Amino acid sequence: MERKILISNVTIVNYDQSEFVGSIFLKDGKIEKIGKDLHVDANEYLDGASKGWIVFPGFIDMHIHGSEGFDTMDATEEALRGMARSLVKEGTTGFLATTMTQSIPVIEAALENISHYKSNPDEAELLGIHVEGPFISRRWAGAQPIEHIIEPSIEQFNRWQELSGYRIKQITIAPEVQNGLEFVEACCKMGILVSIGHSDATAKEVERAVGLGAKQATHLFNGMRPFHHREPGVVGAALLEERVKTEVIADFLHSHADALNLAFRLKGASGIILITDAMRAKGLPYGDYDLGGQTVSVTENGAHLSIGALAGSVLTMDQAVRNFNKTTNCSLQELVSMTSSNAAKQLQLRNKGYIAEGFDADIVILDQSLHVQKTICRGSIVFENE
Repeated sequence: MERKILISNVTIVNYDQSEFVGSIFLKDGKIEKIGKDLHVDANEYLDGASKGWIVFPGFIDMHIHGSEGFDTMDATEEALRGMARSLVKEGTTGFLATTMTQSIPVIEAALENISHYKSNPDEAELLGIHVEGPFISRRWAGAQPIEHIIEPSIEQFNRWQELSGYRIKQITIAPEVQNGLEFVEACCKMGILVSIGHSDATAKEVERAVGLGAKQATHLFNGMRPFHHREPGVVGAALLEERVKTEVIADFLHSHADALNLAFRLKGASGIILITDAMRAKGLPYGDYDLGGQTVSVTENGAHLSIGALAGSVLTMDQAVRNFNKTTNCSLQELVSMTSSNAAKQLQLRNKGYIAEGFDADIVILDQSLHVQKTICRGSIVFENE
């Protein structure tokens, strides 16, 4: 039977259009029609009249390690499935399964596991892989195990890409390390999104990497050479370089609210991508959890290693949206840019990140306070906030 959903009397928001109240007709996983007042036959009817519903393109989380007890590095179908099913609760309809610095066999097991994975209709879509490490700076390793950091190798990367079924879409690298710039150039020529992170690069080294095709910075302010008035570092270069979009973890733990506001004022909505960088403890009680063989203690103050380093987050995408909106007073259109449209552009996803006829029916319905009411993945209602 055809899947047909009519969503009526909702505020429709895109990054480049004025919001308007109208209707959206979804058919067989695609957006079929959009209008002020549609009259069509459907299997399901969602009416936002008197509810104040706001419709965004589904959130895309480009940087997430785990959720609700599961982690990409578990290298099991169960883990990926568990992550994907949990993410729809926060309005996420697509994500990059993110690996971390580990031994080569452990990384390869995770990559090979993803190569066989097929997303189900009732879960967030696995859009590809974000390889974070092991080609990074020891000085800015953060929660990435230093003993497994290695020099960039394009031969190694090519093997990984083949093992993954060519699903690697993004890689985080420190361009200043040995062979770093050559690696950046090779990846960019292959169409991989290169993101600068866990890096001790100077501003000039960042500029060289950007000149070779790098166009993103991983979790801005965190795991990178900070700004100094005599050496702007990765932070300064990322903020000033218009060709670079910056990931941001808006949990008020990784970055102060004023730092988030500073980034927004300098980069604008077109230059920021909200991510969670979440680990397996997201959605679970406070306690001790594993991250790449390391014990992470999760409290009201966030997720930390025993040495005090932040170890990912337990942030949800919808909370990131509310936090960033509260801090910056950004518009709904700007939130769409930062939660889906920018990510879709970076990943060259031509049918996502926008509410328009012919695009994938990936939609999140929010209330006036930006809490998720319903999540629709590829035309199926996969979460409802009863």
